[in-house]
Amino acid sequence: MAAPRQDAEPEAQELELELELQAVIGFNGHIHAGLTCHPDREHLIYPLGCTVITENLNNSQSFLHGHTNNVSCVAVSPSGRYIASGQVTFMGFKADIILWDYEKKELLARLSLHKGKVEKLAFSPNDLYLVSLGGQDDGNIKKQGETKLVSFTPSPSLHSTHHIFSHTGTIRVWELDLPNRKIRSTECQTGQLKRVITCIIMADDDSYFYVGTTSGDILKLNTKSKLMSDYGPMKDKFSQGVTALLLLKTGELLVGTGGGIIALFKGSNYRSIRKIQVQGGVTSLTLRGQGHQFFAGTEESQIYRINFAEFKEKCIATCHNEAINDIIFPLAHTNCRCFQPDEGYLYSKACLTMLFTGGFQVRVWEIGQNTRKLGGVLKEHISAVSCIKIKKNNLECITASLDGTCIIWDLVRLIRNQMILANTLFQCVCYHPEEFQIITSGTDRNIGWWEVFDGSVIRELEGSVKGSINGMDITSDGTHFVTGGDDHLVKVWDYDTGEVTHVGVGHSGSIRRLKICPGNKYIVSVSADGAILRWKYPHSH
Repeated sequence: MAAPRQDAEPEAQELELELELQAVIGFNGHIHAGLTCHPDREHLIYPLGCTVITENLNNSQSFLHGHTNNVSCVAVSPSGRYIASGQVTFMGFKADIILWDYEKKELLARLSLHKGKVEKLAFSPNDLYLVSLGGQDDGNIKKQGETKLVSFTPSPSLHSTHHIFSHTGTIRVWELDLPNRKIRSTECQTGQLKRVITCIIMADDDSYFYVGTTSGDILKLNTKSKLMSDYGPMKDKFSQGVTALLLLKTGELLVGTGGGIIALFKGSNYRSIRKIQVQGGVTSLTLRGQGHQFFAGTEESQIYRINFAEFKEKCIATCHNEAINDIIFPLAHTNCRCFQPDEGYLYSKACLTMLFTGGFQVRVWEIGQNTRKLGGVLKEHISAVSCIKIKKNNLECITASLDGTCIIWDLVRLIRNQMILANTLFQCVCYHPEEFQIITSGTDRNIGWWEVFDGSVIRELEGSVKGSINGMDITSDGTHFVTGGDDHLVKVWDYDTGEVTHVGVGHSGSIRRLKICPGNKYIVSVSADGAILRWKYPHSH
């Protein structure tokens, strides 16, 4: 095995190439109306992290990369020609809106006006105009309080005046005077009724529109008079609010609620004629074509397909809605499990008939067909054990700890063979396949190469410009390894030179762990935003 070159510097990365993202498992169900069925009826469009995903209903995916932070809203033009997406950014900085060409999957324009966050986007019926709303810390569209919702009237006959509906705790109709480049608002009257609006849907003929409320009822307003015509249900309101609305060609109203109920209303009495229950509050309802099917997205990152005829739900995608802490590929001869819950920092690995668990101590368990007993305790760590790796012969293991030590243990005598000390909180450790060296990393952002025999350092270099490195894995031939961490980047390294060869951009949350699959075909990374990303391994032959 060749020792790493001492003269390689981490700055020498001019030849870094982009890592190819091949597939994503994940859906940000917290974004209102974040799930949209494209007018071609064959694709779903939704955000995950800083990426916009277009997914064929046969499961092939395309990715729109360009945002520098989490995507906060997505809109598709009525013709399907364009996609618009907005993002969040740091307070005081401008948040980008990106206009995409749907067919070519190319960036057409980047619009920067809003500060902090783009709250909502909507296209005009003729695809000529895009309206955007800034978040709470922004001043556009001019507003009082916080504006969260916007909708164009769907009629393509409107030219000089387009109506946009938004809310600030009240309901307002905005009229666009295009020749004079003015926007004028009129407040709608709801009498004594005071509501906080959560969603809006317009009738096709522009004559009226519905709004859902946090109080669990629905208001119907006249577009011309700006007056409320009726509301309901009077009784049996939805306790967790109305969170999504769809108006069908038949005049029937689909309602999604914060309690996970999807109901079909018919007539002005606001009584549901059909009802189903899904997992998590409904944040998106989107029709497929004329409405023989529709899709629903929920806060718990579930996507459902519902047929109107049966009005029964089928879950077509289930994703993590919280941080993913680890990932592992099962081996043919070993039953492996890795997990790291927040409360216990428990990491376990089953290896034939021995189980190793790490909290503040490393416990060795002997597992038989009918027996479970503690075989020994390795007590030298004084803080949580973050990672355990075992040699191929099962006679030695190494543990990384937040106490700044990595300890190499003799698993026959259950004693320490060697200890590595560093001024860091170790997060990850890997044996080189020849098992004479190890690599480590942690909160100091450095990657260290170490000798197993005497624990001496071979070399250290900076592995990240900012944030901890939380995960690493090495190829079966030992020529390359991968790292990921708080900088949201997946990096592929040459083991001997210490140079980065490829960088993957796609995560918007901190990368918790990543693995190279057996056979060195893929890299799989998981992150704090609940995303699972699969990358093409760039050095496969």
